[in-house]
Amino acid sequence: MGSAGLEQTKARSHINCAQPARRTWQRKFDDEGKKIELFSMTMNDMISIIPMILKGLMINADQRGKGRDILYDPFRKWMDNCYRGLPLGGLGSGSIGRSYRGYFQHFQIFPALYEEKPILANQFSAFGSRPNGKSYSTVLSAPTADALKGVDKAAIGSWDWKLKEKNCTYHALFPRSWTVYDGEPDPEIKITCRQISPIIPHNYKESSFPVAVFTFTVQNSGSTPADVTLLFTWANSVGGRSELTGNHTNSKMMERDGVHGVLLRHRAADGHPPVTFAMACQETEDVRVTDCPFFTMGSSDSGDFTAKDMWEEIKQHGSFSETHTGKEPRVAKPGSSIGAAVAAATTVPAGGTRMMSFALSWSCPEVKFPDGKTYHRRYTKFSGLDRDAAAESLAHDALLEHMDWESKIEEWQRPILQDKRLPEWYPVALFNELYYLVAGGTIWTDGRPPKMSVASSGTGTEPFSLDVFRADLQGTPVVDGVLSEMTSVTEDLHSAAAFGATLLGDGEENVGQFLYLEAMEYHMWNTYDVHFYASFALLSLFPELELSLQRDFARAVLLHDPRPMRTLNGKTVPRKVLGSVPHDVGLNDPWFELNAYMIHDPSRWKDLNPKFVLQVYRGVVATGNVAFARAAWPAV
Repeated sequence: MGSAGLEQTKARSHINCAQPARRTWQRKFDDEGKKIELFSMTMNDMISIIPMILKGLMINADQRGKGRDILYDPFRKWMDNCYRGLPLGGLGSGSIGRSYRGYFQHFQIFPALYEEKPILANQFSAFGSRPNGKSYSTVLSAPTADALKGVDKAAIGSWDWKLKEKNCTYHALFPRSWTVYDGEPDPEIKITCRQISPIIPHNYKESSFPVAVFTFTVQNSGSTPADVTLLFTWANSVGGRSELTGNHTNSKMMERDGVHGVLLRHRAADGHPPVTFAMACQETEDVRVTDCPFFTMGSSDSGDFTAKDMWEEIKQHGSFSETHTGKEPRVAKPGSSIGAAVAAATTVPAGGTRMMSFALSWSCPEVKFPDGKTYHRRYTKFSGLDRDAAAESLAHDALLEHMDWESKIEEWQRPILQDKRLPEWYPVALFNELYYLVAGGTIWTDGRPPKMSVASSGTGTEPFSLDVFRADLQGTPVVDGVLSEMTSVTEDLHSAAAFGATLLGDGEENVGQFLYLEAMEYHMWNTYDVHFYASFALLSLFPELELSLQRDFARAVLLHDPRPMRTLNGKTVPRKVLGSVPHDVGLNDPWFELNAYMIHDPSRWKDLNPKFVLQVYRGVVATGNVAFARAAWPAV
């Protein structure tokens, strides 16, 4: 082993997955937090905005009639809770949220689509027994009473939802969290779940992976050994109505390096691309892993192996029998929901400790936007386009490599956490606010041009033709000067879109393009005035992504789109004016149709151009990238 390998082994040996970081954001499961206060308006305020609301509704109706996303939906009711914890997954690969109360929610697999409602079949659960015959079992989460309403008592409602919330504490320090179950379900057992996603600064490979690992440390303070089984269950669902549309399939993964698991292939609805989930656990000398590739959420009357049957089998035997671990794929019937489970069983000696790690990955290689263009995500450059193969390899590799992620994240965060000059709350906020790089609807492409569908409204260079602008304004000294600066840049461009990759020089790596939404309820990609304040984090941690985003805007400055756009103040304006910095890179056809913002003319926005100049200058100073300065100069 070389010196680098020895250093890595030394770093990993000091990692204790059961010990939360020195500074974290903490919540007890029974902490109700602060209730969100509803916004109120006076009657005069409401009357004054009625004309704008009516115009907005007309624009929304027109966009929906064309099958397009809308910028803002005033009628959508968002879930009124403050239970969210850290999301799962890497940058721009789709994300899954997890509550600090233990359950999974807030699915963001597809562009600008948020499924907030928890999927209650997605759980970790614990089972324990002692030599004296005492046994314990519980789901390791605490959904609210409202969330449990309507749960089928013959299905997952039959599980043991009896976690004592006062004994459970959540710790968060992005991209890791720790959930401590002290005396649950066995009073003499302490279980700690460490959740980690591969967000590693200056890493442009693993940081794009849609995967997370959950390492459970089980400590037995009792005087007798304890047989403990941890159960991981997952529904074949991405949230929303597609769960019940049928024809989803589950099957066993191929066992490699002791890694056992299940693939869940989901056929999404409403034209969204398919998704494959992989759930897995690694068998060790002390841990036996079994799996159940298929159970239904229905009642026992169906004749299928149900969620209730699955729970009872683990409760009685601590593992799955061969009867329910078949290798043949099983298919969901229309109107029914199916799930899968992986169980890890071990004996924890008196005063001893055991560790078990589970992985969850999801593979949706394609990003499809409403106007018909389809891109491939960044992680496909390393994992390929085969959904099943990618999901399986991501989960498998994560179980083998997550301790390396841990050591790199520790190395990144340690100096800041140990800096005594900083107030206690500051490092915690500094790291946890980075959650939006994952949960902000982010998309990270492989940098290649999109595939066009037959229905795509993208019309190549025509809407962005600079010839239109030349014909209208040629002879104006300022415009002639700008156009002459642009000549060398535009000659070699193959597409009149805001693709900054066309500005890359020879030998420069194309790390792909990055998108994020202004807000979950306010849909615009890469809102530039907001990015001005948020960009320092991206520049510090992933500088090549920040430069990629700035190249997109440098390219956008050189584009002109004369297509008419109706604003809420009643004016019809060109969608994008040559020489102006766009407010955003669009919504339904990002990079091709700029400026989704339509309250007023975005080309008249006063501070976007100086903010662009400042960010380009800062990027050059911070990275020393002279090629970037040269590429952005015509736009500056």
